[in-house]
Amino acid sequence: MLSDFWQTVSLVNPILYMVNAFRYGLLGISDVNLVAAYSIILLFITTLTAIALYLLKNGVGIKE
Repeated sequence: MLSDFWQTVSLVNPILYMVNAFRYGLLGISDVNLVAAYSIILLFITTLTAIALYLLKNGVGIKE
């Protein structure tokens, strides 16, 4: 078992929610509410897509 601090930190990890959603699909058991898991996964996808589009628009990392 993790200490209280590390349990709180692990809740920020999107992989936790993906694994729990996959576990629920296979076994029907999940540690996290599925609606919360899907919402957090969608939030991370949306955020990372917005960051990627912003970087592409500004040409960050593109050499001339």
